[in-house]
This record gives sequence, C-alpha cells and structure tokens, in this order.
Amino acid sequence: MTFSQAERQAMRRALELAATPGVPLGPNPRVGCVLLAADGSTLAEGFHRGAGTAHAEVDALAALNGAAAGSTAVVTLEPCNHTGRTGPCAEALIAAGVRRVVFAQPDPNPVAAGGAETLRAAGVEVAAGLLADEARALNRVWSFAQERQRPFVTWKYAATLDGRSAAADGTSRWISSAGSRRDTHRLRALCDTMLVGTGTVATDNPRLTVRDEHDRPLPVQPLRAVMGQRDLAPDAHVFDDQAETVRLLTRDPAEALAELFARDRQHVFLEGGPTLAAAFLRAGLVDEVVGYLAPLLLGSGRSAVGDLGIGTLADALHLDVVEAATIGEGPETNVRLTMRPTAKREDT
Repeated sequence: MTFSQAERQAMRRALELAATPGVPLGPNPRVGCVLLAADGSTLAEGFHRGAGTAHAEVDALAALNGAAAGSTAVVTLEPCNHTGRTGPCAEALIAAGVRRVVFAQPDPNPVAAGGAETLRAAGVEVAAGLLADEARALNRVWSFAQERQRPFVTWKYAATLDGRSAAADGTSRWISSAGSRRDTHRLRALCDTMLVGTGTVATDNPRLTVRDEHDRPLPVQPLRAVMGQRDLAPDAHVFDDQAETVRLLTRDPAEALAELFARDRQHVFLEGGPTLAAAFLRAGLVDEVVGYLAPLLLGSGRSAVGDLGIGTLADALHLDVVEAATIGEGPETNVRLTMRPTAKREDT
C-alpha cells in the first residue's frame, strides 16, 4: 500500500487521540480518527470515549457539520460494519461522501468486521495497514480477546527467591514490599476483572479492590470474580459494596473465562493461590506472568504454584522475560519480572 506523508502524520495523530487519558478500559477498543482535505490539511479530529458514545469516525464527522465530501478518513481501526449502541461507521463515512479511508488495524471482532468491504462496494478507496503494529499495541488486550474469544489472563504472584508464597506456618504477610503492593494496585487498575478461588477468599478474606497510595478505593473498580464451588461466608469482604462480585461455580478455567467473556470482560488479573494458578497454567490459559521476587529464603512452606504435572526438566514451561524492574530500596527491595509463556524450546 502507498500512503502519503500527510496520511502517515495523520495516523500518528489518530493514535495519540485514541490514547487520550480518561477513556474507560473496555469493553470497546480505543480508536482515533483524523479527516484530511484533498491538500493533506486536517479538517477534523475525533476519538471514541467509551461504550455508548460516538465512534471516532462519527465524532470527527460531527465536527464538520456535513462538509466531509471528498475528504480522507485516517482511522486507527477498520470502520465497524454493525449496529450496536451506535450505527455502523462504514455507512456513516459513505453517507458523508468520504473519498478515501486509510486504517491501521483490521477489526478482529467477527461481529463488527467487514467495514472495508462495505466501503469498497460503495466506491470508496480503501488502504489498510498503516502503522498496524502500533495500533494493535494500543489495543493489545482487546485485540487478543476478540481473536481468541476469551479474556487475556495475567497471573500475578509474590514469592521468595526459593519460590515460596508462604512460610511453613502459613504466614505470608508480607513477602512482597510496600512498593510492590502499590505497584500491584497499578496493574489491577489496568484490568477489568480480579479473579481468585474460593480457597483464597476463605483463607485470606481479601477485598480485591484497587486502592490508591493512601489505601482508599478508586471510584472505578474491576469486577471481582470468585471461582469454585465451596460455600463462602456471606460477610466475606468480596461481598461488600465496594465493587461488583460474581460467583463462577466451576473449577474449569476455560468455563470460567467463557462466562467472563460473555460478560464483556477482556482482561483477567489472576491473584488466586497456587492451586488456581496451576489449573490455569496446566490449561494453557495464562498469557502473562508478573512475579514479585523478595530477597528472602524460607526453605520450606507453600510453593507459589501447585503441581503442573511436569516430571522432567525437558518438559518445563518456558517463559520469556519481557521486562525486569527493581522496586524499592534496601530490605524493601523487590524485583518485578514480567514474562510471557513461550513454546517449549529444545537444546540444539
């Protein structure tokens, strides 16, 4: 595909618009749009502000009050082709007389895809793939969820250097440092679902909320999901009014994720104990691992993860380290490793 310099600049601007702070996370993607005149100058800009609001293309068209004929629309995502809370953007662009549409990422949502074909059928020139990698990175989790038809799963854990999440007597507060716990709340805020097992609720009675540096709950909270079939005390913290909570009455990770996806959930933050973590790992349903390692040695106690059914080193689950960071200083130092599972590697 051939793109003009003006279109390249407009796409970078559209990506900036899509990333505007304050836009809610999910269930819709972040999208930006820039409308260009025939000479390459900017006519209007728009971006999507969350579910139920105007899509980026319609937001930009509204700024022109019907004067978009002959323009080029530069959009970070293929214009949608379906009617939901709002109408199809492809039809809106056709009705406005847009001459050319340049988009970055094809729409992976099978319900909304097909906008490019609709535009071409109406005689609109369409060019795809400009800064596609950057656009996909902007909506990394949303794209994954649409393609796999399940939420992206981040497993977070804290452990000693010898892999213990609790001492032999069961004590575990605090293996992670205060800085790591604050960092965990930052990561929680990037997800739409907190998931634990019934064992964690019964043993630790967590609140599973996102809190600020003063331990105050944030105004917008992820869904709290508790997986398993054990009866729980009705006064457990997860049933308070600080956030919505759902019970997933299954021990099957795939079933739990299917139910959450049906609720428009796209990013699960898995903070359960070693048994739940092992179940998701064995099922191949962990997409990212965030580990906080403390400079401690226990020698015995609860492992950070349960039995994975691995009996030999050759069958080990390999992880690629995406990022390594040091949090805190002195005895409060933790190392945060962000990792992603990879296919088993063989010696050569």
